Amino acid sequence: MTGKLAHIFRHPIKAHGREALASVLLAAGQCLPWDRRWAVAQAATQIQPGWNRCVAFSRGAKSPQLMAITCTLDEGSGTVVLQHPQAGQLAFRPDEPADLPAFLAWATPLVAEGRLPPAGIVRHEAGMTDNPVPSVSVLSLASLRDLSQRMGMDLSIHRWRANFWIDGAAPWAELDWIGRRLDLGEAKLEVIARIGRCKATSVNPETGVIEGDTLAALEDGFGHTDFGVFARVVEGGRVSVGDRWSLR
Repeated sequence: MTGKLAHIFRHPIKAHGREALASVLLAAGQCLPWDRRWAVAQAATQIQPGWNRCVAFSRGAKSPQLMAITCTLDEGSGTVVLQHPQAGQLAFRPDEPADLPAFLAWATPLVAEGRLPPAGIVRHEAGMTDNPVPSVSVLSLASLRDLSQRMGMDLSIHRWRANFWIDGAAPWAELDWIGRRLDLGEAKLEVIARIGRCKATSVNPETGVIEGDTLAALEDGFGHTDFGVFARVVEGGRVSVGDRWSLR
């Protein structure tokens, strides 16, 4: 089985923006560079050193407007530029304490009523992803097209916050790839787990408004709420949009 890589994305601040990339250099045993490097801690939440579960942070599953954020990252300066259709634009440095008040003032109105407000930003070099094992996410456009058809609506790729979108696989085939090797550009990956989904995928990422019950559609159609897979980078290398992928 083979096909092409259609899209690459990173999310420098967990749940606060997506950024399309043309190519990326993967390293063995690491997540996609700068992906979920930072996360936004909620008030009155205990943060442990290293990786923490997503419930400690502001996230789209509880505050849908966060799903409408896009971003760009300047790796040299560590500056992230956030953009939201209502909140407008903010440029700040997540590692700079002096920039935190401006970020909190910008982000707090996007948090849903009754949810804990953002209180700070934490950094985790290995990536504060939803998987405690450093990994990348691989999703299939064929599965998205099938789910869109089942739901009678055009589901955006941005609902799913993926790292890699592949084309050329049979719909839902990727869910059976656990333990298989995936050659992607110059890199070699091992598929390690399915990705269980949350309510963030029910949000229209252009507007931040809930639109379409993706979880119910998955449960009704397949008896689970999995979409996409996590993969561990076994051998690093350059991966670019348009590269071939193959399964072995």
